Amino acid sequence: MDDPEYAQARRDLVADIRRRLDVSDTVLSAIEAVPRHAFVPDDRRAHAYEDRPLPIGHDQTISAPHMVAIMTDLLDLERGDRVFEVGTGCGYHAAVLAGVVGPRNVFTAEYVPELAEAARDRLDRLGYDVTVYAGDAREAFREEPPFAAASVTCAPDDGVPESIVDRVQTGGRVVAPV
Repeated sequence: MDDPEYAQARRDLVADIRRRLDVSDTVLSAIEAVPRHAFVPDDRRAHAYEDRPLPIGHDQTISAPHMVAIMTDLLDLERGDRVFEVGTGCGYHAAVLAGVVGPRNVFTAEYVPELAEAARDRLDRLGYDVTVYAGDAREAFREEPPFAAASVTCAPDDGVPESIVDRVQTGGRVVAPV
C-alpha cells in the first residue's frame, strides 16, 4: 500500500507542519508513520497529503493533518496512556493516536455504523490495535476505567457532553475543536 511517492509526500507534509506549528516530535513521527492515503477514498488518494480535510462519505471528512497534529499534541499523551476518541470517521486520527500511545490504548466511537465498520476493518488491516465502537459516544466504553484523555474530533454545538468529560480521569485532558 505504501510506495516511495507516498512516503516522500508524508515527509514533505511533516516538514511543512514542523515549519508552521510547535508540536512534539512524537506527534510528528506518528503522523509521518501513518499512511493517510490508505484512509481516504480511492478517488481522493492524489490529495491525501494535502493539508486539508477531504470527504470520506456520509457527509463526513478526514481532518486536515495540521488539525490532527494540534489536537494530538494538546492531549499531551505518553506511551501507555489510554485515550478516548469521539468521531472515528475513517480511523486516521485514531491511527495517529495509536502511534503515540501504543497498541490497545485507543478507544474510538463512531455514530455512523458504515464508517465505524469500515474504520475497524481498515485499522485491523493496517495493523493498528484500536477498539472501535459503533454508536453514540455518550454510551461507549462505560465499562472501561477512566481515560487519560479524550479527543472529540467534531465541533460539538453545546460543548463537550458531560458524559464524555466524565470518562476522563481527574487531571486528564479533553480536546475539541470548539
